[in-house]
Amino acid sequence: MTDGLKSALLVRWRCVEETSLSANPDSAAAPTLPAPSRRGAFGSVAFTVIWTASVLSNVGTAMFDTASGWLITSVDANPMTVSLVQVAVSFPLFLFTLPAGALADVIDSRRLLIAVELAILAISVIFAGIVSLDLATPALLLTTTFLLGVGGALTSPAWGATIPVLVPRQDLDSATALNGVGFNLGRAAGPALGGLVIAELGIAVPFWIFAASNAVIIAALIWWRKPRKAVESLPAERLVSAVRAGVRHAVNNEWLRATLVRVLAFFPFASAFMALLPLLARDQISGGPQTYGILLGAIGVGAVGGSVALRLLKDELGPDRLVAMGTVVGAFALILFGLAHEPIMSICACVLGGASWTVVMTKLFVSAQVALPDWARGRGLAVFLTCIFGATSVGSAAWGKLSAMQGLPIAYFVAATCLLLAVPLTWRWKLQAGVGIDFSPAAHWRARAIPRNVENNRGPVLTVLEYWVDAANREAFLGAVDQLGHARRRDGAYAWGVYEDVDDSGRFLETFTVDSWLELMHLRARVSNADEVLINGVRHLLTQAPRITVSVSSERPHRTWTSLREEDQRPAPR
Repeated sequence: MTDGLKSALLVRWRCVEETSLSANPDSAAAPTLPAPSRRGAFGSVAFTVIWTASVLSNVGTAMFDTASGWLITSVDANPMTVSLVQVAVSFPLFLFTLPAGALADVIDSRRLLIAVELAILAISVIFAGIVSLDLATPALLLTTTFLLGVGGALTSPAWGATIPVLVPRQDLDSATALNGVGFNLGRAAGPALGGLVIAELGIAVPFWIFAASNAVIIAALIWWRKPRKAVESLPAERLVSAVRAGVRHAVNNEWLRATLVRVLAFFPFASAFMALLPLLARDQISGGPQTYGILLGAIGVGAVGGSVALRLLKDELGPDRLVAMGTVVGAFALILFGLAHEPIMSICACVLGGASWTVVMTKLFVSAQVALPDWARGRGLAVFLTCIFGATSVGSAAWGKLSAMQGLPIAYFVAATCLLLAVPLTWRWKLQAGVGIDFSPAAHWRARAIPRNVENNRGPVLTVLEYWVDAANREAFLGAVDQLGHARRRDGAYAWGVYEDVDDSGRFLETFTVDSWLELMHLRARVSNADEVLINGVRHLLTQAPRITVSVSSERPHRTWTSLREEDQRPAPR
């Protein structure tokens, strides 16, 4: 995939901004979308088949989670060990979701899904056989859970990228809503079925059912034929560069950063009720596998209730108040968990916890969505999910350790206190602040003619823009170009800076670097209409059109420690 470096080359040219950074007045208007189907997303046969298989898979996954939670308490009831199951689920998601998001943009998502699902099927069959032979140990369970978590991390972004391919654009809302319904159906039915199956047929059966549900997903993916994609005008991004660009965008996207702050104010503490639930069911309320399955099912019921509450209250309260309300409800649920010694109070706590998790997760997810342009959506959401999984991993391990030292009630009460304190401490970071910003690509920037061909992997590439500004506009210019710098960094640039000429009053240099020539082409394609407003704001403060110089790093011989030592040993010239 990488072109070879053939010769030393420095490409430089100068041109005025009107020929390279200006709008094309003849750009076409966006076409009008047809009306949504009366059957919504179910009007697509492919979506209907994939959705049905996904619901069955969700039920199987919920049964696996129920069985693994009960199994770990049977082989090792230490609170730290039990909480590590949740860590084993979320930690690989923290590690691999971001590169998986970039991978889904680089290779065919259907082939990626089939390959990973086959690996998940093989792992699940092997572990089901181990449990059937009564050979399961905590280490084997944690290892299997970790490997399945890696599979989930690799498939999550690919599944997200598949939805717009399964249905027309006008039915995306319907498809998104139906996916939520299918997920909550699995969460509500799977745990109860898992608890019943464990009690009647044994601990190994849910693991075999999970393997069978993955076989159903694989069959649906093999049956489906993904439509051929139109040829892109630019080559695909390199995987490593795509990951770096996604991270740079997230770091410099102020609207996404605000959402991530709110993520870190909720999930490390709310993770306590899922991480400690098996111990609550077995020890604190002295229940069996049926009770544990009912508790997990109650979380799914609460999630459905949270979805209903969102539809009823989203206009009246707004995202910030809804998340605050969900956080307070989550804290109340944790207090009930700490006080619970009977199943009925635990079930009520699970319903409230499920509703709280759904309300907060949904509003944070929407806030992340509206803060991202299309080109960075997969990677930006991968950063968002990585923060959630990382926070859940750290939180689960911390609550397991605290409960082992001080007992379950203390762990629940401390987590509830932290949730309540997080609301006022993070209130100034507002959600959905990206609404109303036009992230759609300008899509009219003209490609430049260059004196020679430049290989796509050549780099780094340095861009220098020269500006001339009147003294009266100096402060306004510096403010405007600073905002433009944030946009450049969001689009993939780094080492951005502005310099003032000490000899030529009113002359400024804006400089930034990108990883490669291909990345520069992608950066230009990422310029949004909102970015162009900033560019025009800078131009209006200039006395003449800016000049642009673009330079590509020249190839130099690779210098090893051996060559450096040989150079040091050469006699100095006389």
